[in-house]
Amino acid sequence: MKYKVAFVCVHNSCRSQMAEAWTKKLGSDIFEVYSAGTEEYPEVKPLAVKVMEEEGIDMSTHYPKLLSDIPSSVDVLITMGCNVVCPYIPCKEKVDWGLEDPSGGPIEDFRKCSLLIKEKVIALIDKYK
Repeated sequence: MKYKVAFVCVHNSCRSQMAEAWTKKLGSDIFEVYSAGTEEYPEVKPLAVKVMEEEGIDMSTHYPKLLSDIPSSVDVLITMGCNVVCPYIPCKEKVDWGLEDPSGGPIEDFRKCSLLIKEKVIALIDKYK
């Protein structure tokens, strides 16, 4: 049995996309992975795509999704650290990772965020093994 995990934030254009990609790469045997946001956004941030590409992960086909595009309930809901009220969907466990949004910053901010997400994903995988 795979656990359903959803990474959510407001735009689904950066942190939640990277978390989805890392979890699919590292934990696809344990998790069914989703990401979504509460507001429409035109694209995944190009610097997020670039830093994940540096890690050997292709996010070129990723696009921002809304909560209505993912299952209506999941086992684990992880919010990224929204500066507004974080989105919520029914779940067995809810965690807020409290990650700073690197949007608008230099590529190094995206790299740091990606590596922090990778560490958190590894810990999540270890918890559910």
